[in-house]
Amino acid sequence: MDRSMKKALPRSTILMPVFVPTAIVMILLVIGTSVNPQLASEVFAEVLSFTTETFGWFYMLATALFLIFIVILAFSPYGSIKLGPDHGVAQYTFIEWFAMLFSAGYGIALLFYGVAEPVLHFATPPLSEPQTIAAAKEAMQIAYFHWGFHIWAINGVVALTLAYFAYRQGLPLSMRSTLYPFIGEKIHGPIGHGVDVFAILSTLFGLATSLGISVSQINTGLNYLVPSIPVNTTVQVIAIAIITGLALISVLAGMDKGVKRLSILNMIIATALMMFVFVVGPSVFILNAFMENTGSYLGNIVERTFSLQAYQQGDWITSWTLFIFAWTISWSPFVGIFIAKISRGRTIREFILGVMLVPTIFTFFWFSVFGDTALHMIMVQGYESLITEVQDNQAIALFKLLENLPLTQVVSALAVVLIVTFFITSSDSGSLVIDSLAAGGRSDTPAWQRTFWVVTLGIVAAVLLFAGGLQALQTAAIVSALPFTIIILIAMYGMWRALRIEGHRNESLATDNHLPPHLLKLDAWRDRIDYITAQPTREEVLSYIETTVMASMTEVAEKFKETGWTPAVNFDTINNRAVLELQRGDSIEFWYEVRLAEHDAPDYYSEGRVNTTPQDHYYRAEVYLRRGGQTYDLYGYQSESVINDIIDHFEKYLYFINVSPDSLPWRMQEHDEAITLEQGSVFDK
Repeated sequence: MDRSMKKALPRSTILMPVFVPTAIVMILLVIGTSVNPQLASEVFAEVLSFTTETFGWFYMLATALFLIFIVILAFSPYGSIKLGPDHGVAQYTFIEWFAMLFSAGYGIALLFYGVAEPVLHFATPPLSEPQTIAAAKEAMQIAYFHWGFHIWAINGVVALTLAYFAYRQGLPLSMRSTLYPFIGEKIHGPIGHGVDVFAILSTLFGLATSLGISVSQINTGLNYLVPSIPVNTTVQVIAIAIITGLALISVLAGMDKGVKRLSILNMIIATALMMFVFVVGPSVFILNAFMENTGSYLGNIVERTFSLQAYQQGDWITSWTLFIFAWTISWSPFVGIFIAKISRGRTIREFILGVMLVPTIFTFFWFSVFGDTALHMIMVQGYESLITEVQDNQAIALFKLLENLPLTQVVSALAVVLIVTFFITSSDSGSLVIDSLAAGGRSDTPAWQRTFWVVTLGIVAAVLLFAGGLQALQTAAIVSALPFTIIILIAMYGMWRALRIEGHRNESLATDNHLPPHLLKLDAWRDRIDYITAQPTREEVLSYIETTVMASMTEVAEKFKETGWTPAVNFDTINNRAVLELQRGDSIEFWYEVRLAEHDAPDYYSEGRVNTTPQDHYYRAEVYLRRGGQTYDLYGYQSESVINDIIDHFEKYLYFINVSPDSLPWRMQEHDEAITLEQGSVFDK
């Protein structure tokens, strides 16, 4: 192929061993369901029944383990570890972070089930007498249980393992990376490809379920506002096509311009809608119910976590609890990778508390506002026909509630807009995640690849909806969740193992049998005082790194070369840093770096400096190891002290190797891709 033809071909980052099997499964699914929708619907029903009856206990047990693991981790010493270098900072503000994780996660579900689920459980509760006070309490407890800590624990475990291995260990942001503690570099082979194929298919079906639910509610809302618009599959498929086009615009705009802005808009509209219902609804009753519901949920959480209704007949547990948990597991690769993308720089504890507490509290209040308002209408205001209306069509529930409140048409139209924006956010963020998985974890994918996955997601949702409605979507989600549950459990154990190794690393760094380097240069204490009181300029610090530090590293490297290590000393002119690497074999085993760092000058620095021009910044020669910045300044150290500092850190590294009980079956590696630091420089090996 000549050079001109190569230039004509579009750039691609597709990983073919992942893309081809995924494409084959999707094509077979689309063709099979399109040719014979009736047969496909029957097959879906049989597969759903078999999966839930045989593996229901496994879904519940796994969900319980996810919750236990993430709670223990939050309060363990490992909670202070950052998802990234030790010196890293969060990329997004808390409000932006919460808006994006919530919009991409469960906005659609809350709009669909916020009214419908409490009403349906009130009408036919699994344990209580129907349409009684006991049934109302049970209905709200069930809604809290289905959308509380458990689903956020599922997403939290997936997101946390991905963020840890990607930002802490430098592996690709892909599900395959979670297996690194067990198979090492083989994650780049067939096993890793297979894991990512399962992740893509699971995400695809989980998202298709979410979009199918969303579009049915959009169709119902449009019919409510404009009765001439029918409620049928044709209208819903057309809606999927239109909104997929809008999602494509967002996904091409990128994470910050598209997804972030749309997520913030979602949260503003959703909060406004919730507060409107709270203010015009039975406000005091809602607050009382919110407190009581929360207490009942916390008091019964253990029993409900392990309840499978083994001694009762019926398929209630399958239709509700197992479906919701399996659905959550099925699209946890999407939510997990997306949350991981926006969570870099946060500590594990901050991440867990943010992901678990804030969305859960918001969700609880949402269900109290919408669910308890609906129950209040039925039990107090006598609007009993709401039960029949919701049983006939769950998607109408929200609009029937708004029908009994002021400004019905305006608020209902706003609700439709909110559903559409949630649909777009889920579609575009999900497509970005699937695109990244199909590219081996890369995020610099070309526009045509992102376009392909946006369109594919819309097609799969439309075909499954056409083949068997929500039952087909529900079946696909539950079945695809089964293999992925096993993958998450393995990833969870792998992260715990990695954290143990990191704990030993931190212990080794804290073990120091030598005096601090600056105490070794007893003959330079006068110079040290001069340095503290007269901060050096950029040129002075840079010159020090280029001369004294580089000479010291070169001298150390020559000695290590005699002992069998493979040293490398380099000066990075782009980031103004001197780097010493010590290797054995193919992997970097020790990394020591001295970097020019710029800081804002403190106020006292300018005070009293009459004869000199005050500086806005001061500069330091800061030490960085593989875990990030060490927060101390090396400027002014004599060569012997610099050498001793290098040797001290190397000795601690060897201590870490020796004390690790896991014998390092996998290497705690550096970041393999560029890392943007808070100073604006780039740490790229």
